[in-house]
Amino acid sequence: YVAVSFALVSTEINLRWDNITRFLGHDILPWPMRREGFLDGTGEISFPAEQVWEWVVHLVRTEALPGMWNTVVLTQVVLAGSGLFALLLFGTICRHFVSRRRFRGLSHYVLIVLRTTPEYILAYVFLQLWGPSMLPAILAILLHNGAILSYLTGQNANLVRLRMDSSRKKMNRYFFEVLPRVYGQFLAFLFYRWEVMMRESAILGILGIYTIGFFIDSAIADDKVDKAVFLIFTTALLNMGIDSISQIIRRRLRVSAGAVFAHQQ
Repeated sequence: YVAVSFALVSTEINLRWDNITRFLGHDILPWPMRREGFLDGTGEISFPAEQVWEWVVHLVRTEALPGMWNTVVLTQVVLAGSGLFALLLFGTICRHFVSRRRFRGLSHYVLIVLRTTPEYILAYVFLQLWGPSMLPAILAILLHNGAILSYLTGQNANLVRLRMDSSRKKMNRYFFEVLPRVYGQFLAFLFYRWEVMMRESAILGILGIYTIGFFIDSAIADDKVDKAVFLIFTTALLNMGIDSISQIIRRRLRVSAGAVFAHQQ
């Protein structure tokens, strides 16, 4: 496949080593380091430490921190919403709560549509209804991830074997028989998706939502590659931080997503 992909690459693309070295050795450097060389036409690089520090501080205060804050807020709302969505809907595909196969099949179909539809498309549709705000992004990411969690939790719930004397009331069966047995794996997969939700929240900034992706897209549109690279770096640090916290929480709770994947094979 790799060989075929190179063969099918458009011949109009001209990849030159000079462009790569200019990008890595010049374009991504902070503007204060390139200012003098740009103004005098020499293209030389300097290192005015004080000006570079001021550039970093200004960028962090005006774009990085606001973008990261909005991204974290959006992610946490989506995390909680996706969890509630899954807890409410996984029972619709579980044989312990819905005996009719047709209804379970319909619920399966709805969840398949939601989890296979890219959240970017969902967000774009909601943007047409409500305009650029956090609400379209919240609903898009919530529905996409909530459907994934609902499906996985419902599949795990179907593996639960109830005792002969278990309650016939579905409410009691849900809270005291099924949910306690699948809750550990539910939490494992919820926190496993946490970092994914963070990335999705950041990327949806390209649709005009004021997450850090919005500032990255604006920097690229203004041809400020140095700002874009700096903001991408801060986004990567944020994602790594969330992933580390997720792993710590899963270890503390002694839950693992491995069993979740095993049930799907």
